[in-house]
Amino acid sequence: MTVNKNATTSTWVDPEDAPEWTDEMFEMGQVSIGNVIVRPATGHLTKDGMKPFGRPSLGDAARKPVTMRLPPDVLDWFRKSGPGWQRRVSDILENYVAGRKAG
Repeated sequence: MTVNKNATTSTWVDPEDAPEWTDEMFEMGQVSIGNVIVRPATGHLTKDGMKPFGRPSLGDAARKPVTMRLPPDVLDWFRKSGPGWQRRVSDILENYVAGRKAG
């Protein structure tokens, strides 16, 4: 008869081994008084330290969403090329504009 064995690994971490809190951690952390959030968190803790929420701002370099009408055969051709087809359309348009500026 087979006997089940308990897992031998422990998830317990000695509090003495925990990293010390930095000023950055306190600045990005949530502040609550009772059940009321006074200041929401602006970041999260990772194994590499504190990271802000979201992606960094791209400023003027950020891409803008647009709606445009394309012929069905053109759209199908790009879609059949697989994931990333929208970026490939963008690259082709960027190269075209760069060529027109240079010439």
